[in-house]
Amino acid sequence: MNIVSFSGGKDSTAMLLMMLEKGIPVDRVICVDTTKEFPQMYEHIEKVQVMIEPLKIEIVKIDFDYLFGEHKVKTRNGSKNSVGYGWPSFLNRWCTTYKTQLSKKMLKEENYIKNIGIAYDERHRVGKNKQGENIKYPLVDWKITERQALNYCYSRGLDWGGLYEKFHRVSCWCCPLSRIGELRVLYNDFPELWAELEEMDKKSFRKFRSDYAVAELSEKFTNENL
Repeated sequence: MNIVSFSGGKDSTAMLLMMLEKGIPVDRVICVDTTKEFPQMYEHIEKVQVMIEPLKIEIVKIDFDYLFGEHKVKTRNGSKNSVGYGWPSFLNRWCTTYKTQLSKKMLKEENYIKNIGIAYDERHRVGKNKQGENIKYPLVDWKITERQALNYCYSRGLDWGGLYEKFHRVSCWCCPLSRIGELRVLYNDFPELWAELEEMDKKSFRKFRSDYAVAELSEKFTNENL
């Protein structure tokens, strides 16, 4: 059984459409939604759904807000608090962990091959965190780079509402691991999402970034615009 792990980004989108174009059987398309994607990403996923029918994109959602601010987390001494995980960090990418676990849980009873959209540029990532799964990386096999994957998607009429003209990577808009430049774009071009980011920050026990809190970034970007 051929499974496509579909995030909606340029690489997984190109992989899915190329597989179908090449006549490679695709049995299931699994998409784990953190509920913190850009609105344009959800529109993109709907467009891809129309393109691949009757194949269905199976979407499963993570309760990000609960895990972020309310989930009871075990402490080192075994007790629990109710502050949630707070902002992810390089050392604690809990959101990625939940996405991987949820995806695998959906396929628990199946004998499958999971196809993951890693581009040829990032082939160094191949083989990491397999966790016993049978995984293939079609874009690496076909030597498709990130730029080639994006241009292929553009040629199919997919443009994510211009997100890839603004951001290097189009993932969760609230990710603290984003580059400062991309956070600046979020502040300037997506004020409604930045306002939500500021509210989220009030619920996190962990600082947004090691160098900046959200409020500090707001002040920084405001001063830059003066």
